[in-house]
Parts: sequence; C-alpha cells; structure tokens
Amino acid sequence: MGSMPNTREAQPQLDLEDSCRTERAQWLINSPEPPSLWQEIVGTVHGNFSSHGRKQSSSATNGKRALSLFQGLFPILSWGRTYKASMFKNDLMAGLTLASLSIPQSIGYANLAKLDPQYGLYTSVVPPLIYALMGSSREIAIGPVAVVSMLLSAMVPSLVDPAVDPSGYTRLVFTVTFFAGTFQAIFGLFRLGFLVDFLSHAAIVGFMAGAAIVIGLQQLKGLFGLSHFTTKTDVVSVLTSVSKSVPHEWYPLNFVLGCSFLIFLLVARFIGKRNKKLFWFPAIAPLLSVILSTLIVYLTKADQHGVKIVKHIKGGLNPSSVHQLQFNGPHVAEAAKIGLIAAMVALTEAIAVGRSFASFKGYHLDGNKEMTAMGFMNLAGSLTSCYVATGSFSRTAVNFSAGCKSAVSNIVMAITVILALELFTRLLYYTPVAILASIILSALPGLIDINEAYNIWKVDKLDFLACFGAFLGVLFKSVEIGLLVAVTISFLKLLLHSIRPAVEQLGRLPRTDIFCEVDQYPMASKTPGLLIIGINSSLLCFANANSLRERITGLVTEDENGTEETAKDRVESLILDMTNVLNIDTSGILALEELHSNLVSQGIKLAIVNLRWQVIHKLKLSKLVEKIGAEWIFLTVAEAVDACLAYKSAINNNSNL
Repeated sequence: MGSMPNTREAQPQLDLEDSCRTERAQWLINSPEPPSLWQEIVGTVHGNFSSHGRKQSSSATNGKRALSLFQGLFPILSWGRTYKASMFKNDLMAGLTLASLSIPQSIGYANLAKLDPQYGLYTSVVPPLIYALMGSSREIAIGPVAVVSMLLSAMVPSLVDPAVDPSGYTRLVFTVTFFAGTFQAIFGLFRLGFLVDFLSHAAIVGFMAGAAIVIGLQQLKGLFGLSHFTTKTDVVSVLTSVSKSVPHEWYPLNFVLGCSFLIFLLVARFIGKRNKKLFWFPAIAPLLSVILSTLIVYLTKADQHGVKIVKHIKGGLNPSSVHQLQFNGPHVAEAAKIGLIAAMVALTEAIAVGRSFASFKGYHLDGNKEMTAMGFMNLAGSLTSCYVATGSFSRTAVNFSAGCKSAVSNIVMAITVILALELFTRLLYYTPVAILASIILSALPGLIDINEAYNIWKVDKLDFLACFGAFLGVLFKSVEIGLLVAVTISFLKLLLHSIRPAVEQLGRLPRTDIFCEVDQYPMASKTPGLLIIGINSSLLCFANANSLRERITGLVTEDENGTEETAKDRVESLILDMTNVLNIDTSGILALEELHSNLVSQGIKLAIVNLRWQVIHKLKLSKLVEKIGAEWIFLTVAEAVDACLAYKSAINNNSNL
C-alpha cells in the first residue's frame, strides 16, 4: 500500500517522457522534402561558377555577379590585386630556375612521347600561361611530364606509326590532347572529380613505379644509340629488343657520354637533398649537362663517330594546330578513349602534387577549379601545337624550393622558354640524344616510392593488391592494362564492402545512454529481450539489401535459439540503428518490408532509429512508415530502448492480469 503514492507520482513523469519522445520522433517523420536530383545538379553547377561557391544576394548587381563569375574562373583577378613588387623578385628567380630545368626536360619528354623536340618546348609555353590565369595553386609547375608522355607513346602508335607517318601521328596526339582537355573541363565544371578518385592512391603508387621502370628501360635506346627499337612498352619486349640490337648497333661513345652525365645529375640531386640552400644546383644541372655535352660533341665532332644528336629543332613561337585536329577520321573514338585515360592520369598527378605543396603553405586547393584550369589549358594547348600538360612533381619541388610566391613563376618560365625558342634552338643542333635519356633517367627515382608501398601493405592488404596489380600490369603488359587492373581491383574492393557491409550488435556502455558495438567494446551490455543492430553501410540498395536482410534474420534466429540462459529472454523487439544509411533504393525498401513482415509473424516488434533525410522521405512515399507505425520511429537508440522496454512491461502486465 505504501508504494502506491510513489507510483502515482512517477506516472505523470513517464507520460511527459513519452510525450517528449513522440514529439522528437515527429521532428524526424515530418522533416521537409530533400532537394530533387535536378536541384542538386543546378546547385552544383552554380556553386562551381560563383566565387567561393556562395550565392549572390538578390540585391547584387549584374556587374557584381559578372565579377564573381570571372573571379571564380580566373583566380588571378582575386590574388592579383594584392600582388606586390617584392613578391615578383622571388617569382622571377623561381621562374628562371624552373626554366633551366624545364627546357632540357621538355625536349627529353617530347622525345619520350615520340614527337619532335620543339613540341615539348611548345607545351612549356601556352599551358603554363593559361594555368597562371585560371589555376589556384601558387607552387605547381605546368608542362610535359614523363608518365603522360610515356602513356601517349604507348597507346597512340597502335593507331598511327610515328616512324611511317610522323605528321599523322602528331595530328592524332593533338586530337588526343583536345579530348583530354575537354574531359578535364567537364570534370571540373560539373564537379565530377570523384571519377578521378577511382584511380586510388594505392593504384597510382603502383602505376607510377611501373611506369618509371618502363620509362627507364625505354631510355636504353638513347643511352646505347640504337636505331631499331620495339614500339611495345612491356619489360619483356624492351629487354628482348635491347639484347638483339646492342651487339650489332650500339656505339660505346653514346653510352659513355650518357652515363657520365647521368652520374653528374644524380650527384647534383644528392647534393641538393643534403643541402637545401643548394636547391638551385640540381635544378640547373640538366641545362649544364646539355650545354657541356653539346660543346663536347661540336668540338670533337663526335657525331661523325656514332654519337646520335638531336639535329634540327624548329624555332619560333607556337604555330596554330587548329587545322590539324581530326574529328572525322577512323581513329576518333580511340583518340577520345586515350584522351580520357590521359586526362585522368594527368589530373590525378597534378591534384596530388598541388594539394601536397598547398598543405605546406597552409591553404586549401579546390580540386574542381584545378580540373577546370587544367581542362582549358589543354584545350588551348591542343590548338597551339602542344600535347597533354599537367603538374610536374620534380619541377614543382624546384619551384617551391626556389621560393615562388604565386603562379607568376609559371609566366616567367613560359617567357624564358619563348626566348629560347626564338634565339637558342639552333645552338641545340649537336645535343646528344644520350643526354636527353640521362636527364629523364635522373628524374625517375622520384616516381618510385618503396616506403609508401610498404605502408600500404601494412595498413590495407586489398589496397596493396591494387598497387601491385597496377605495377605488374604496366611492367609486363601495357599502360592501359595496368590502369585497368588497378581500377578493376579498386572496384572489386568497393563492391566487396558494399555487398558485405558490417552488421553489428550494439550494447549500452556502463553509466551512459551511448550504444556501441559489443565486439569493439566488451564492457557494453545487451538489454534482455532486445536485439539492437547497427547497419554500417551508407547505401541500402540492390547490391546488399537481401544479404543484409538474411544476416539480420540470422542474428534474430541465433539469439532465439541460443543457450538456455538466453532462451529465457527471447527477442521481443528488434531495433535497427540506420544512422549510417544515407540513402536507400526500392530493393532496400522491399527488403525492409520483408524483414518487417517476417518479424510480425514471429511476434517481434521492429523499431527504426535515426533515418536520414533521403531515407525517411522514400519510406514515407512507399508507405512503409505507416506499416511499421510512426510511433516506432525514433531519433536515438536510447529512446527506442526505453519505448521497447515500456512496451515489454505493458505486455507483461497485461499477461499477469
């Protein structure tokens, strides 16, 4: 009798808690409709064009909106207003240092891409100028790079042989560059940068290492002075070609000259790493090598004794290549495919390089704006006799070490290359091909990151499989196969996690209302009569819906048919924590309906916790909320547990009566 007043006093408090819980659940159930797919697309495009991604107020004038648009497309309009003369001194020195490295590297990379030397120099003029206007990185150095040059030389010759039809090969490379720029611009303007992420970090590490070895093996042609060489890029074909050609064709002077300057370049690189104040030494070492080797060949007439030389390099400014683009030939589809692959590889390298150095300076790099800038610079390049350009890691490191303050260093570098094209190309006639090979070889160690590969192995074995697959694919088959293997393994990894997402039992941490996975937190206690399950998948869809339903049903059955102790507390309520489920499709909704029907047939209540915006909207449209009951939708697991315990208590009281 004495306990009756306490019961009467507690009843209003319980009613108040139930009322508050119901009100909070209504916040979830009555949430507004999420934006439609069309609204999201329009908002994405608008955000990319507006400055800093912000909408202009309704009172903004057309002039302000136009300025915002132009500042979004041309960041130089923003930072240019605060540019000071004191900054130009740093950019001037960085640009000149950059040019001393870019000129010999550009000639070497053009040779790697199986193009005439001047096209490498052209690619170091127009793309850097366009990027300086549209790019947002202060340190990145634009121009031809080894990996993209090798990719073009590996894929384009299968369509047009550069030895048989050099002009047709050049035209096709310009067309590939046009498509690469188009894809890059589309990725940036429509914020499709996630497509580039399919080339995961692990895949790029393996791809770069394999490409570095293949590029290095291809330089044996220049190092030995060979005339006949395989057009294939796999290691077996290259080594076979070298073993067959060397006994008959090689000239020892080429090898001696190339190896001597390769040692000089590697020593310069070592000195620059040991002493940061001497950063300029490895930067100018390639240009010194070109000058010294050219003088040696000219003075000793070594070209008459078997030393291969570059010979004529066409000087002058970039000529127009608009009329050379091919959009109605037999290879347009293949050119577009190669352009897409080149676009993704170039973007991946550039954004990785740009973000790395931006983090050193403490600012954020907008990946979508970078893609837009890269796209427009390659589009402009394809019209001015350039091939695919991107950010170079080695040259960006030199630019950074030289103290650049802005993209003006790219402008200085481009102007210096223009002067070289106008004044100095005739002086490069006697430059030995072996020197270009040694310059490329000296830059390759930076592409092989053994420590990073080891870290990937320690952290994630599946990631390492993608890394190793890309490495072997490039090394023993082709660039295309290497990328395909890497992307396939990455997709399989994604598919594996999507099809078999984790389904974990949750328990309450002692002295809290926090519910966590009992496997990770053994101290978390289960609630008798309740089975609390968390779904760790961002998407409940056709790929995993049936699997999740079967696994949840299995957990319910396992709990019911457990030991003697657990059998006393049969499952009376199942609580699904869907906090991590961001979206659901019709297959996912059907799986939830089947699960609910199955539980009802067993007399088990289903409660669902924290449905996200898109999920609750679709469950309301499908009438599943009505079938489950709005009163069984909760904001938190703790509220769901309290409601289920109250329901269980009410059932027990009724049965006792």
